[in-house]
Amino acid sequence: MLTRALTTGIGVVALSLAAAGCAKEDTSTTTESGITLVKDGVLTICTHLPYEPFEFTEGGDVVGFDPDVLKIAADANDLDTEVVDIAWETIVSGEALNTGQCDVSAGAMTITDEREAVMDFTDPYFEATQALMTKTGSGITSLEDLAGKKVAVQDGTTGADYVRDNAPEDTEIISFEDSSLMQQAVKTGKADAGVNDNGLLNYFVSQNPDVEVVTEFQTGESYGFSVKKDSNDGLLEAINDGIESDEYATVYEKWFDTAPPQ
Repeated sequence: MLTRALTTGIGVVALSLAAAGCAKEDTSTTTESGITLVKDGVLTICTHLPYEPFEFTEGGDVVGFDPDVLKIAADANDLDTEVVDIAWETIVSGEALNTGQCDVSAGAMTITDEREAVMDFTDPYFEATQALMTKTGSGITSLEDLAGKKVAVQDGTTGADYVRDNAPEDTEIISFEDSSLMQQAVKTGKADAGVNDNGLLNYFVSQNPDVEVVTEFQTGESYGFSVKKDSNDGLLEAINDGIESDEYATVYEKWFDTAPPQ
């Protein structure tokens, strides 16, 4: 199991009750350092739970690598933090930011051209790739081995896109709303394999010896946090400063039990 000592919860999980597409009343404020916030004194973070070890609930609090990285920026600017758990599509479309539900979106989110068109991204903070997970000893070692079999993916992810573009035509793709359902489908045998980000699947495998990661696909992906398009350069700068800080390396080692790559 990866190191999770000294875990501190961030804020309270706030379920979004606003109807999709309905903007909230504008109560935004701007700090002396130029950070625009939807709530005075609070960095509000949108994510989609769970996605261990990047964000998940523990003891009623949201914990994980992503909120810990964002807390570096929040602490440096004397801000509290609050997490809003909403649908993934609302995050990657930019809607959560545009309707004022949060200041920053997080969720092990790959930076893509499509997403950059609707959101502004921080500098990359985690290098990722796609991984193939199966039951231990299944004999499956590649996408080619999935011909005629079932593979689980998560809705709206680059892993799902990779499988659709590269798996054999007769592969049956089963899509799930969240990562935990996708992983359980492989663990329980409802799917022969699953594809998702390597950080997520390697963490799951470390806790579940009946499944294994059999291969990874070098897709050149990097994660970024996002803010509202052309609207919050102050917050981008604050988060980028956190990513470049010594505290980032401490957070990385806490969750992945190794130093970040140089």
